[in-house]
Amino acid sequence: MATKFPDAPKIGMVSLGCPKNLVDSERILTKLRSDGYQMSADYAGADVVLVNTCGFLDSAKEESLEAIGEAMAENGRVIVTGCMGDEADLIRAKFPQVLAVTGAHQYEQVVNAVHDASPPVPNAFVDLVPEGGLKLTPRHYSYLKISEGCNHRCSFCIIPSIRGDLVSRRIDAVLREAEKLVQAGTKELLVISQDTSAYGVDTRHDPRQWKGREVRAHMTDLARELGQLRTAEGVAPWVRLHYVYPYPHVDQVIPLMADGLLTPYLDIPFQHAAPSVLKAMKRPANEAKVLDRIHKWRAICPDITIRSTFVVGFPGETEADFQYLLDWLDEAQLDRVGAFRFEPVEGAPANALPNPVPEAVKEERYQRIMEKTAAISAAKLQAKIGRVLPVIIDEVGEPDEEDGSIGATARSQADAPEIDGNVFLRDVGEGRKAGDMFDVVIEDADEHDLYGAPVQD
Repeated sequence: MATKFPDAPKIGMVSLGCPKNLVDSERILTKLRSDGYQMSADYAGADVVLVNTCGFLDSAKEESLEAIGEAMAENGRVIVTGCMGDEADLIRAKFPQVLAVTGAHQYEQVVNAVHDASPPVPNAFVDLVPEGGLKLTPRHYSYLKISEGCNHRCSFCIIPSIRGDLVSRRIDAVLREAEKLVQAGTKELLVISQDTSAYGVDTRHDPRQWKGREVRAHMTDLARELGQLRTAEGVAPWVRLHYVYPYPHVDQVIPLMADGLLTPYLDIPFQHAAPSVLKAMKRPANEAKVLDRIHKWRAICPDITIRSTFVVGFPGETEADFQYLLDWLDEAQLDRVGAFRFEPVEGAPANALPNPVPEAVKEERYQRIMEKTAAISAAKLQAKIGRVLPVIIDEVGEPDEEDGSIGATARSQADAPEIDGNVFLRDVGEGRKAGDMFDVVIEDADEHDLYGAPVQD
């Protein structure tokens, strides 16, 4: 008679916010899977639903509350975690029936709350956890979180009050995770944190042994070691650095990009350029020196892509300040730019600053900066027409009904997933799949995306 295993309880997950939250969700689900839980793709099949919230902006909090409300209405058995977990009173006032509320990266408390709500079913016969853990991203790219928290006290941000001061992971633990991810099929590593440039400051750049040599918990050592990784096919994975503050030692990673050890891409949160606004934001930046350094970086690595985000309508921002930012962007010629209108966030010092910018002015400035940066992007992408570039496929389309041709959505080294543009390919042929990397010739471009075809052998 066949053994009948008891049904394992099922967990649903709603993950909101930034990639750092996504990594937290993966860790939670990996632990729960190892405890015997199954995953549910919908509310109806879940015994418990986890909502991993974002609390960076008030609009993000509203989205989180809507997600909690939807989970309560569709399922009713809900555990809330993430950045809004620090506002348990607000959540419980609105949703008194939630089972538990825990804060950001409190993995143990979340898992314990799930155990209490729906106890695991022991099953020694089934290995439930794939090597490398569970992933919420496609198999071919992975986020590599190197630290938690932040030592900056930017006046518009409440992240330090939610996630605390900088706490860096051990360098050997980070490199071991990266190696396992690449061995499991990851072709692109996206290094994330609150402040990647500050990695290891809190541990005095504590050195550890790795592969028979000593490596420090420092961004430059980390970048150099990640550049040594190889896939099972012997190919160097793309290694993309996010949330990089422009500290002087960032200069040291540019030659690694020029040598092909790192993806020539830097995500730097400049936020503004006008000195008076940066001072009000309490940002650690010197806009003139940064421009000089950008020019030097491009001289060392001409293909480097620099992306950034900017806040418009910060309290006290004058028309002259905003024009300064536009002029700075003309000079900096950043490749990828995102912008958002300033929003007061409960608990942020910026809320008390004088001279708030009217909403209509914020909107007008937002439209102007997007128009400016779209024109810069369009010119940069036009200059790539005719070039041969390496790409990675994210999705392969269905064969065309008339001629059977197959298209694909890919990205170049200038494109981070979800936030930058795409390379739309024609005639990729049969047998291509997500994660394939190959060279394409660029045939056309618009403001944000490229269009091309595989290089013919």
